[in-house]
Amino acid sequence: MEFHFLTIFPELFPGVLETGVLGVADRKEVASYNVINLRDFTSDPHRTVDDYPYGGGPGMVMMAPPVVEAVESVRPENEKDEVPVIMLSPAGKILRQSDARRLAGMKKIIFICGRYKGVDERVEQMVVTEMISVGDYIVSGGELPALIVADAIVRHLPGVLGDDRSRETDSFDVERESSLDAAYYTRPPEYRGVGVPEVLVSGNHAKIEEWRKESGLERTARFRPDLDESSN
Repeated sequence: MEFHFLTIFPELFPGVLETGVLGVADRKEVASYNVINLRDFTSDPHRTVDDYPYGGGPGMVMMAPPVVEAVESVRPENEKDEVPVIMLSPAGKILRQSDARRLAGMKKIIFICGRYKGVDERVEQMVVTEMISVGDYIVSGGELPALIVADAIVRHLPGVLGDDRSRETDSFDVERESSLDAAYYTRPPEYRGVGVPEVLVSGNHAKIEEWRKESGLERTARFRPDLDESSN
């Protein structure tokens, strides 16, 4: 699976892409990463990618030509209907686990990492296929959100997690799209007077499974009551 990141800060990517599941996916050759400097698609000596907004106002806006031409450099005309071009934007829908599963079925994804006040609206009109947000807050650019989305996708590629069964019990998996996973414990069996629930060391797998379902529901109600509300 190919990931293409369009950015003016390519130096932000190497460390993250070499680490954790993203690095594992690369080493196992189930994913490859291409970081593209948008300044390579400028035509002036200063490699300018932004300009003042028409109509005035504070802030700068990323220009359309470098972004559109960068997309076209990695998405030939015959791939227009097959390759998602994702703009990281507060206007996008909030990323969900179902989105990560869906996008994991693609052969290639292009991420547009915006900066400054925003991106010329014509970019969305000409090349963007969908917009994704990682939350209702503002960060300085689309690079970190793009890496978050890529990490969420890569976890769904075969063999990346070592034991793919572990993904099936994650929070927001297929069965618990709107709920959290259970609480987990590991050694030591007692730490500072706090022990492990007896059912987890009972060896009764049916009761353990029942306890974990109840634990997930309890944690959802306690930590994320909004998920209960959204599922109603």
